[in-house]
Amino acid sequence: MNSFQEEAAGNVRNVILVMRVDPESDAENNQRKLNEFTELAKALNDKVVDVVVQERYPDRKYNVGSGKAKEIAIIARDEGANRVIFYDPLSVSQVYNISKLCGEAGAKCRVMDRFQLILDIFAERATTYRSKLQVELARLRYELPNAQMLVSLSNKAERAGWGGLGDYEESYEQDIKKRISRIVAELKKADLEEEARRIYRHENGFFIISLAGYTNAGKSTLFNALVSEQAEAKDMFFTTLIPKTRAFKIDKRKILLTDTVGFIEDLPHFLVDAFRSTLEGIYFSDMILLVVDFSESVEHIRKKLVICHETLWEKSTTNIITVLNKTENMPRAERQKKLKALEHLIGNPVFISAKTGAGIEDLEGTISQNLPALMTKLIYLPNSRSGISALSWFYDNGIVEEVLYGQYVTFEFSTTQDVMAKTDDIVKKAD
Repeated sequence: MNSFQEEAAGNVRNVILVMRVDPESDAENNQRKLNEFTELAKALNDKVVDVVVQERYPDRKYNVGSGKAKEIAIIARDEGANRVIFYDPLSVSQVYNISKLCGEAGAKCRVMDRFQLILDIFAERATTYRSKLQVELARLRYELPNAQMLVSLSNKAERAGWGGLGDYEESYEQDIKKRISRIVAELKKADLEEEARRIYRHENGFFIISLAGYTNAGKSTLFNALVSEQAEAKDMFFTTLIPKTRAFKIDKRKILLTDTVGFIEDLPHFLVDAFRSTLEGIYFSDMILLVVDFSESVEHIRKKLVICHETLWEKSTTNIITVLNKTENMPRAERQKKLKALEHLIGNPVFISAKTGAGIEDLEGTISQNLPALMTKLIYLPNSRSGISALSWFYDNGIVEEVLYGQYVTFEFSTTQDVMAKTDDIVKKAD
């Protein structure tokens, strides 16, 4: 366990959510954020026992007002809360001050913010060595600017609510920096290996497609529908943390499809930086399927599309197909009305229901139309054991049409430019 994990680990935790909203902010947008905040808490199977919302500008000491902070401490005690989670980022001193109030009220809970909640979700679902390093890197980069304050506060006698933070020595900041350097170096090695895999796949005739989109838009369900698999596809945020890649074919074209982590609003830059190498797997794809939950309101869809495009368009020149999902119960007129309102954010739209399979054929047709043209060449191989052996290579690396057996094994071969460059060598070896 890390220093912040509480005694309730492994059990259902009681949590209190706290959201401060600025006066004059948009009420509908605030409600959407609150709903999303609640879903994030549920992603760790936590039980939300109370939600506290206050309209005011941020307080330097508690984020919320001092009276509201005391009220939250009493609620935490009465509800037996294990966690009090704020939507806004909290400074170290704010966490300390709120924790102290909770301790004085008799509550034993961890005070944290939304970013730490997201980190906990990622930490729970990180199963590969690389993803664990990425989560640790994000946590360390989050702690680094506050290292001196952490040392100062940890040396104080009162540490209510810090859940065994531990004694930090003066070398804590340097220790963090050294660990960050080691993790960055290890991740660079992993990035080189990933780049080598990408090159290898292209050289072997694969076309690489990534699924992207806001979290819980239905990417994993679509992944299952396209590759005929049963990857985890729960109605929950961040079910896909580790990218999954599977091969399938469209019109005899070999495709590698990757399901990736979902985007979310106000994702802290620490986390984006730590998972940059994972996101670059999307940017360097040959095609992106941007999955959208089209059953939501126009305003919610618009907001999520803007967040997705801010992530994708600034760093990727890849062709994007917008997959408008969850439309099985939507009348055609409503679809078109929404599409008209959002057309400036939607390119190459395809209506589907990943859950029922409706529209999947249309999507495959759109993918096929947007695949780059293949090179085609007439191949002559000797009609011998070596020639037949070479023929299997051509089947594995492209599309073989109309094989004729005579003095030579003759056929039309279509593939990518990278693979076609190898064909002369294959033929020479077969002669």
